[in-house]
Amino acid sequence: MPDFPALLQSLRERWRWFDHILRAANTYNSQKGDYYAAGITYFSILSLFPILMLSFAIAGFVLASRPDLLDDISSAITNAVPGSLGETVNSLVEAAIDSRNTVGILGLLGALYTGLGWMSNIREALSAMWSSRSDAPNFVMTKIVDLGALVALGAAVLLSLGLSALSSGSVIRGLLGLVGLENLPGIEYAIRGTALALSLLATWALFTVIIARLPRETVKLRSAARAGLLAALIFEVFKQVAAFYLESVTSGPAGVVFGPIIGLMVFVNVTCRLLLFCTAWAATAKENVRVAPIEPPPPATLIPRAPAERRSGPVLAFAAGAVSAVGLSHLLRR
Repeated sequence: MPDFPALLQSLRERWRWFDHILRAANTYNSQKGDYYAAGITYFSILSLFPILMLSFAIAGFVLASRPDLLDDISSAITNAVPGSLGETVNSLVEAAIDSRNTVGILGLLGALYTGLGWMSNIREALSAMWSSRSDAPNFVMTKIVDLGALVALGAAVLLSLGLSALSSGSVIRGLLGLVGLENLPGIEYAIRGTALALSLLATWALFTVIIARLPRETVKLRSAARAGLLAALIFEVFKQVAAFYLESVTSGPAGVVFGPIIGLMVFVNVTCRLLLFCTAWAATAKENVRVAPIEPPPPATLIPRAPAERRSGPVLAFAAGAVSAVGLSHLLRR
């Protein structure tokens, strides 16, 4: 029967990357990465509802300022859904526009609450992967810092979405059409390669910002960039698998109803686990491994003892006295 611990140890000594992966997995499990990923997933799904409310409110403000656009939408609804049902849908749209202020305020407050909860969870999770023991500030200061981090992350997400939009094939074809290069041989493969490179660059930048700036301690940008590149490469592969999964689960009647929700939950949870594992991978790099502090020994107990010379004095005196007594008694008998 093979000795698996010895075989595993030999593989770790032979391949440094394998040893690094095992150290990262050990840190991920010891710091309860799955539990943190579940909490982040909960707040991510919960934040969708206030974001949708806020989106509906913004759409209501746009339609209220554009009566011509509202008339076009009403006409399209009437043509698509004739009869009383079309009138009901139009009345619901008008009611949503009339209540845009209330819906917008509730959506903004809900998005702020869930967003801060999401940010607090992800920052605590990323800090746990680094085994951070720094004392957190008070509650108000923590929420202010989390709000600033949420705004900064939102800006990074917008930048990443902008790069992803530029990576679409239609945009690249349009740019090539402006310079008259859309009919070059092999241009389709060049477009796909450029789109993939830009998408990978956008994902890499986003993961690097998250790993470097969201933990509650200072992280080296070099380590964060390496971990961000690893996360981006795995995430691009995972996106292709997720697209195939969603296409397969939404083919049936039940999948049309429940498939997108389940797919979204799985996608968010796996992405959170990937982010936390790559953060643990950065934390267990050679340049970031901290030397464990050596605990001081317990206090020693001193027990006084007499020297050996002093202990032998009474014994020698007793022996001398015994010899003298024997000699004296012998003389008296003579």
